[in-house]
Amino acid sequence: MSKGLARGLRRPSGYWLYLVPIFIGFLAVVGIPFATNIYFSLFRWKGGAAPMRWNGLGNYAALFADVEFWTSLRNSIFMVIAIVVIPTVIGLLLAALLTETIGRRFGPKIASFLRATYYLPQILPIAVAGFMWSWILDPSNGAINSFLRSIQITGPDWLGNPDLAIYAVMLMLIWLQIGYPLVIFMAALSRVDPELYEAAALDGAGKWRQFIAISVPTIRPEIFIVVLTATVAALKVFAPILILTGGGPEGSTVVPSYYAYRNFFELSQVGYGSAISTVMALVIFAIAALMLWWQRRQEAR
Repeated sequence: MSKGLARGLRRPSGYWLYLVPIFIGFLAVVGIPFATNIYFSLFRWKGGAAPMRWNGLGNYAALFADVEFWTSLRNSIFMVIAIVVIPTVIGLLLAALLTETIGRRFGPKIASFLRATYYLPQILPIAVAGFMWSWILDPSNGAINSFLRSIQITGPDWLGNPDLAIYAVMLMLIWLQIGYPLVIFMAALSRVDPELYEAAALDGAGKWRQFIAISVPTIRPEIFIVVLTATVAALKVFAPILILTGGGPEGSTVVPSYYAYRNFFELSQVGYGSAISTVMALVIFAIAALMLWWQRRQEAR
């Protein structure tokens, strides 16, 4: 390589100055708060002007022996199912239906209208959606139980029954989440070459076979992005639990984010709440890093 070309490939040192605002923003929004949270997790502290007593790793030792924390972690699995698994599958099928069937038969305007309809819950404030679903799931005058009474069926207490509450929350989360993968998958499917479908049809492949062999492999990067971002969101669920159940009944719907909040603000155990937040941050980081590594490995193959 000639010296002139090598010199041209080198970036002037001044380019690194453009990274300074990003670095400062990262420190202000992520780095310093996270380091402060780790610092607090090493103390017993009730917050405010209360004295801070050194506890070392005592909060973490208590956390891993805390049954309620493990219950909240188990409930995160239900959140992943409700925010990642079910909406991604339904969103993928709906995107294919709207793009390849309804869009072709009734025109793109109808498909766009339906897409906007499915996406509408995503733009609702979470408080509005939560109070709306509180009414829908109300055991006395809620929409679901009113309908069940009309067909001579007595509906349960959806949010008051420890065996049903987590599934009621999941129902709301599925409703909220479907529009997100749908919009992304429809945009991704629009770049699939129609000639591929025509060639597959000439070879005798049906709609389902075309979907599995052509659509899904083509939009695999978008599927990964949806799964990654939705998984992170599922592990951070907080507002729906706060609005619908407050972690109850009997702790059946508590999740790590809400458990940390309750220790911070309700029980005045700031150090313990910080330990919960730190552990969950590391869990989310590890899962995201593992998924990114797996995706790069798949692309390399």
